[in-house]
Amino acid sequence: MKFHPLAIPGAWLLEPDPIEDERGFFARTVCADEFAAHGLDAGFVQQSVSWNRLAGTLRGLHFQCAPHEEAKLVRVTRGAIYDVIVDLRTASPAHGRWTGIRLDAGNRHQLYIPPGVAHGFQTLADDTEILYQMTVPFHPESARGIRWDDPDLAIAWPDCPERIVSAKDRALPRWKESA
Repeated sequence: MKFHPLAIPGAWLLEPDPIEDERGFFARTVCADEFAAHGLDAGFVQQSVSWNRLAGTLRGLHFQCAPHEEAKLVRVTRGAIYDVIVDLRTASPAHGRWTGIRLDAGNRHQLYIPPGVAHGFQTLADDTEILYQMTVPFHPESARGIRWDDPDLAIAWPDCPERIVSAKDRALPRWKESA
């Protein structure tokens, strides 16, 4: 695997390093030793999938608060997304900043999201499926979120003819209201 650091400290883009032959290829997606060498937690205890019928579906921005903060490893298994993370850690030099990256089934890249960082995505294709691995089980009482369109964050989401956002996500507080 190739590890590429992102602008948010502790966030990484992981690129598979396939071994190819006439049958196709083989590549690792998680290796505890390689993760540890980069200071990443590979102790995933829960795995989830998100399937999205239509392009323009936006989910997020979600996180779990302490003491149930989680690291996530996100990979698209079908379709494509614009994946966004927002650094909520007050001690981070990137506090309040966001970064976005395209993940798709073709590039097979993964996004490692450290604890204390909110996550959301917008689908770029119909029939998109995302695989999540988390280091902490889902804890409903710790689930939080901030608005995807908060003007203080000014996230540059891709244009789309129709954006589909759940009523729950539309009702999330702005970043400064959630602190």
